[in-house]
Amino acid sequence: MIHIQSFVFNAFQENTYVLFDETKECVIIDPGCYDDYEKKELTDFVEHNDLHVKALLNTHGHIDHVLGNDFVKEKYHTKLYIHNVDDAVLKSVKAYASNYGFPKYHEATPDIYLKEGDLILFGNQQLNVLFVPGHSPGHIAFYSVENKIIIGGDVLFRSSIGRTDLPGGDFDTLIRSIHTQLFTLPDDVTVYPGHGPETTIGIERLTNPYCALTAH
Repeated sequence: MIHIQSFVFNAFQENTYVLFDETKECVIIDPGCYDDYEKKELTDFVEHNDLHVKALLNTHGHIDHVLGNDFVKEKYHTKLYIHNVDDAVLKSVKAYASNYGFPKYHEATPDIYLKEGDLILFGNQQLNVLFVPGHSPGHIAFYSVENKIIIGGDVLFRSSIGRTDLPGGDFDTLIRSIHTQLFTLPDDVTVYPGHGPETTIGIERLTNPYCALTAH
């Protein structure tokens, strides 16, 4: 069984997730930790639970989701995974980080590029990689069929969706990703988004004001 620990980091109130199971292996997804106290909060949890970090995963390369990439990669000697299409998005962060109030940002280079259908294995768990562009051109999500959870990044929120006015964003593409990749999942799959509280596929399919499917 997957256990999920969430943290809310940086001025963008971004959700960072640690997924782990009884084997003590874990993955860290979208580390937004920037300040020292945020980094300590993350490492204290990992150390207190005696976890072994198997991989560092990015749903996409926007600044608020990657501020802690370099720290996590160096601290735990782990590899960074991201979709190759979002590599340029990730690399662009160093050019504007100071303008957003993050002058101490350090770039981390991806080690492995993921694509639709790839599997992330840790402990006794398996995460399926779903390609869900629209918020960013190479956005991916991590779906556990067995545990009925999806770490969705900035695609689908409770009663909202990811913004599409940033470079590489596209509204029609985002809606198509939601309809074809997420709303085809079972109703009881819990969505853990990049910002805000969790929700379920069933609730958003019926009620989301931006992308709900009208019953015929």
